[in-house]
Amino acid sequence: MHKMKNMIKHIIITVILLSPAITWTFYKPVRILAPELVSGIKCNKAHICLDDMSRYAEATRLYKEAIEFVVTSIGKIKKKPLIIFCSTESCFNSFGFKKSTANTIGSSGIIISPRGWKPYYIRHEIIHHLQAEKMGVISQWQSPEWFKEGMAYSLSGDPRNKLELGDKLDNFRTKFNAWYKNINRENIWELSKQL
Repeated sequence: MHKMKNMIKHIIITVILLSPAITWTFYKPVRILAPELVSGIKCNKAHICLDDMSRYAEATRLYKEAIEFVVTSIGKIKKKPLIIFCSTESCFNSFGFKKSTANTIGSSGIIISPRGWKPYYIRHEIIHHLQAEKMGVISQWQSPEWFKEGMAYSLSGDPRNKLELGDKLDNFRTKFNAWYKNINRENIWELSKQL
């Protein structure tokens, strides 16, 4: 009986000690919490990480402009997000993403693919970050997709038309715009929690 308890205790301790490594290996988005541990990624104090430091000025400009745009047009950001700008698909894939252009991981950070180095993509993802801040990560995750994505496509100033976006995403944007024009915009975050 004593040997069995010791064995169970050792198994539990081993699982606990290995959990971070297992999570790092099998749930790659968690890597946003320590991006410099990903091969080739370098970060600075200004919340910007890159795999190609020769593009630092471009990333800084995109970041700064997007933050200013979102704060001016939607609202104040409590904590500026960490953004990882990947210039290669392998960098983007190392965070577990393949098909998308960019991803926001709750309020932990944003990962931009080589295809996403455009102002409206950065603004789109910062809007998702702001949603997570204002609504809470779980409430944002549970909110209707038309609200989450429609807001990001609409308020980011995404220039793409229905043909370029596709019916589903354009419909989200249209539904959000109809909702948005009929609300008191000062109460957007309180109203969003009622959806």
